[in-house]
Amino acid sequence: MTLAGLPIGNRDDAPPRLLRALEDARIIAAEDTRRLRRFAARSGLRLGGEPGARVVSYYDANEPRRAEELLGDLRAGRDVLVVTDAGMPGVSDPGYRLVTACVEAGVPVTAVPGPTAVTTALVLSGLPTDRFCFEGFAPRKGQSGYYAEMAAERRTMVFFESPHRLAATLEAMSAAFGSDRRAAVCRELTKTYEEVRRAPLGELAQWARGEVRGEITVVVAGAAASAASREPADLAAAVDEREAAGLSRKDAVREVARELGVPKREVYDAAHR
Repeated sequence: MTLAGLPIGNRDDAPPRLLRALEDARIIAAEDTRRLRRFAARSGLRLGGEPGARVVSYYDANEPRRAEELLGDLRAGRDVLVVTDAGMPGVSDPGYRLVTACVEAGVPVTAVPGPTAVTTALVLSGLPTDRFCFEGFAPRKGQSGYYAEMAAERRTMVFFESPHRLAATLEAMSAAFGSDRRAAVCRELTKTYEEVRRAPLGELAQWARGEVRGEITVVVAGAAASAASREPADLAAAVDEREAAGLSRKDAVREVARELGVPKREVYDAAHR
């Protein structure tokens, strides 16, 4: 199976390898078959080349059933190319279930890498990029509690959001993270009306009360060291995380203490409870 990333807005971003994969494919699973065919027509290519490809829909509602069908094709030796509307399959888009099924069945999986709004927005935001986390779409209910739990997150955070929910989301973020927390709203990335608005969350929340259209990615700065939790359980968990990544206990304690602005003795005691 092959996962293929389609351009997130500008079709000129499509690499030659992607175009070849679309022309060589015999089975293509697409999140939106009509959008895929429009992309192919505008790119001047024929899906599947002269023989033509079998194009099937593969979206959230039918993913469990379709994944089983596609796995049957793969087991029979027929390769499947998986694409979504834009970006990489499996990143807040269908694909994860099929990859998991392939791994469990011993079916090889590869990828034609392509752009994603996650890293594109991150590098355009002007916020730290050395450590970040991707949170996708926040839950529709209980946003205040959801963001409150993330208030001490030190990494830069990347979220997807819909235009009609953006104002409420930024208000909830401002309340949980503080109105002065730096952030960026990235809209219509790589498209004609691309816009990146960088400002504190409070200002962005006010701006978003007007009409905002397009596909939205929100990037929020991580918490300052003083805002991070100093609870013993959290300190111990931070040490465990770094040990799991390969650091010695001594180095893990030192790094946690430095990053959180906590005395090493306090971190050491928490890790040895």
